Amino acid sequence: MKEISFIIRYLIHFFEAKNTKGHGVHSPYLFRFTQNVIYDKNPFYIFPAIEKLRAQLRRDERLLHLTDFGTGNHSVLKVRDIAKKSLKTPNRARLLFRTVHFLQAKTVLELGTSLGVTTAYLASPNSDLECVTFEGSEEVAAVARENFEKLGLKNIRQITGNIDNTLEPFLQENKTLDVVFFDANHRQEAVLRYFDLCVKHIARYSIFIVDDIHWSTDMEEAWFSILNHPEVQSSIDLFDCGLVFFDKYLPKKHFKMR
Repeated sequence: MKEISFIIRYLIHFFEAKNTKGHGVHSPYLFRFTQNVIYDKNPFYIFPAIEKLRAQLRRDERLLHLTDFGTGNHSVLKVRDIAKKSLKTPNRARLLFRTVHFLQAKTVLELGTSLGVTTAYLASPNSDLECVTFEGSEEVAAVARENFEKLGLKNIRQITGNIDNTLEPFLQENKTLDVVFFDANHRQEAVLRYFDLCVKHIARYSIFIVDDIHWSTDMEEAWFSILNHPEVQSSIDLFDCGLVFFDKYLPKKHFKMR
């Protein structure tokens, strides 16, 4: 039943979304964003190295012990299974890279490190940026740390533990958040709580990216609540993720694209 509901949500999005390569977006800034981030396919030097690492992870037989802090459930999974089921696709990971590159971000936040593949994409555009990534599992974070070392990425700060306990103390450092990627707890209450904490630290051009916005009705409700937040000015719904813009000079409009 859940799979059928997901398919229905996808079909609704498919027929409602625009596929005009950004034409019809009546904002010079958002049009440039669609051209240089969403629809751009040019490769960057780091992409092959990260994808080579992804391929290695998909063959990794090591066992990791995981805890779901939302439910309290414990599980044991092979690295390869996490790599196959949980990592973002290359296209979506590259969208994260291009977002950071487009914005020339200085501080990037990721909620949900997993094995560090998306973290690598977020941290690679500029060695001077600081990428802060949060992960609940010590064992998963250790594998991610190995991957950062293999890629030579030295601008990543890892914070391990339950994000419910670690995010707010970090934000008390009063950093401005240029890009935030929400990919941790996929429950409405948690997503909105993390969003409310992070939105206090935005600048004019900050961009928040929320993953899996149509993954469940609960996540859809979280996404719709975010769209109605008083600080949110524009958004782009790509079905598997949503991008949120706060610049008050942008049109008050929410776009669907594919």
